Amino acid sequence: MAIYAIADLHLSFSQNKPMDIFGDNWKGHEEKIKQNWIQKVKDNDLVLLPGDFSWSMYLKDSLKDFQFLHSLPGKKLLLKGNHDYWWTTITKMRNFLEENNLKNIDFICNNSYEYNGYIISGTRGWVFSENEEDKKLIKREAIRLELSIQDGINKYGKQKPIIVCMHYPPIIKTANKNINIEFMNIMEKYNVQTCIYGHLHGLAIKDAIEGVINGIKLKLVSADSLNFDLYKLEI
Repeated sequence: MAIYAIADLHLSFSQNKPMDIFGDNWKGHEEKIKQNWIQKVKDNDLVLLPGDFSWSMYLKDSLKDFQFLHSLPGKKLLLKGNHDYWWTTITKMRNFLEENNLKNIDFICNNSYEYNGYIISGTRGWVFSENEEDKKLIKREAIRLELSIQDGINKYGKQKPIIVCMHYPPIIKTANKNINIEFMNIMEKYNVQTCIYGHLHGLAIKDAIEGVINGIKLKLVSADSLNFDLYKLEI
């Protein structure tokens, strides 16, 4: 019963959105992911997908992307990314899964999960800037992260280690220092063990902050940063 992670699948089986415009390494990326996935993941494993799953604008148009995901082994938990325009309420999304017999997929959306003794929580996060609207959105996302963690502790107990999923990085590099975007403080408060995140692609991958920071293991899991393989969490 392992936990894997991969973000930013950017599937577009019903859209004309080829990803190779972002680099030759994206050519046939869906098949690369599929082959790596089926070689590693078993049906009782969990795969965390923190954002940018499908390019579809509406949920109904994402069916082929969800069917692709459903065909792969393991239980999947999806988190919202900045390009997941199809994302709607959890009730509507779960109804969509049920109507289409997609039984091994669910969502991290103002909630939490327990798997193999671990609490899984998270939120999308937001981009850091000095813009006042962005600052407001970061505060909102920070509240959502804390509520998700608290939900897990209340439901599953204080003693279980916590894994946080985010789409945006919880901490970023600048020219002079690393900037903690509130999320790290919350994770430290609740002794979060691991935080996985996506969003960074191409040349931006080099700016990722990874490793143990203030007791939290940070790991970038965007698809191209992993060479379209899945990252196995050390649990």
